[in-house]
Amino acid sequence: MVYTPRSARHGALLVGTVAVLGLLTACGDGQDVHSNPPMTVSGTAAPAPDTSKSPASATSAEASAATGAASSSARQATASSGRGTTPAAASSRCHTSELRAAVGRNDPGAGQENFPVVFTNKSARTCTLRGYPGAAFVNGSGTQLGADPKRRPGSPVPVTLKPGHSAWAGLTFSNPGVSGAKSATPAALLVTPPDERDHLKVTWSGGPVPVSGNSSSVFLTVLSPGTGP
Repeated sequence: MVYTPRSARHGALLVGTVAVLGLLTACGDGQDVHSNPPMTVSGTAAPAPDTSKSPASATSAEASAATGAASSSARQATASSGRGTTPAAASSRCHTSELRAAVGRNDPGAGQENFPVVFTNKSARTCTLRGYPGAAFVNGSGTQLGADPKRRPGSPVPVTLKPGHSAWAGLTFSNPGVSGAKSATPAALLVTPPDERDHLKVTWSGGPVPVSGNSSSVFLTVLSPGTGP
């Protein structure tokens, strides 16, 4: 056994303690030589853009607004252009109150009775008649006798009536004494100008007219200028 003096053992212990303390100091300084250094990222922190309205949406909305405005303008222009306009035919038509009516002289032939129904312009303006008049035979109490007259084929044309001028339509029927139709003698003939509702009353002096049975039809022709054929 080798003997080591006390002083030598004390020195070795002291040296070992210092070495251990040095090692502990090096490990506890908070630095890790093997770790990655911190990284810095460059850039700007800007607010995110508002995508609730895209450029396409805005453009579509503006186009719709423009289209709506154009449509509104077109409607206003159409309404404005049609305001207060009256068809020429309606404004120049002869009204019942502007006319007087008469039944002209009979022009019989081949068992037919032919009467001209005449309208004369009694107003101070020029007006027109076109088409077929209406007519009905009535008795003294105003009851209609027979059916409404039928229309002879024809081509209606406007007839211009200056003040005092006339137009006529033919009223024809078979003589009931020849045809054997049931007859009656009217008190009056009610005549209505074309496109009017009010009628004019004319005293009837043409004798019996057919009201029922065979060959009882009464006919009217289109209006022509003048007072008769």
